[in-house]
Amino acid sequence: MSGGRLLVAVLCLGLAGCFGDKNENLRQWMADQAKGLRGKVQPLPEIKPFDTVAYEAGNLVDPFRNSRIEPERRPTGGGLRPNFDRRKEPLEAFPLESLKMVGTLQQGSLMQGIVKADATIYRVRTGNYMGQNFGVITQINDNEIVLKELVQDPNGDWVERNSSLQLQEQESKK
Repeated sequence: MSGGRLLVAVLCLGLAGCFGDKNENLRQWMADQAKGLRGKVQPLPEIKPFDTVAYEAGNLVDPFRNSRIEPERRPTGGGLRPNFDRRKEPLEAFPLESLKMVGTLQQGSLMQGIVKADATIYRVRTGNYMGQNFGVITQINDNEIVLKELVQDPNGDWVERNSSLQLQEQESKK
């Protein structure tokens, strides 16, 4: 039995020799490379002091003020404004482009225009409203109805615009 123990002991020693330090040659190379090296830190650069300057623009115009960015709003249009409390007339429900002047009617000195909207015929006179831009009729003659409309410009101010409704030619019936 002692021969069996001796065999086991020899095998254990042989196996222990196989598990040596695998990285020994790498450790030796690292040690050789680090022999002459010394850590060196560069000194910080010198901080130069800045000259202080007094801020003297406090009494100047602020460049970020809204009035510098947006155009100045001037009252234009003479303070014009449509009367929103007024009762709307039937022809104000239609865009002016959809209305057609189909004729005129004169009774004494009063000239009236005949206007067609959809399939309905209306009689209008000076002072009546029509179209969706608060258009008031200022003149009626044989060939056109002249209006003065109130529209908003890009600044939101109300301005007057002249428009007209021309007499439509009769289509020939076949």
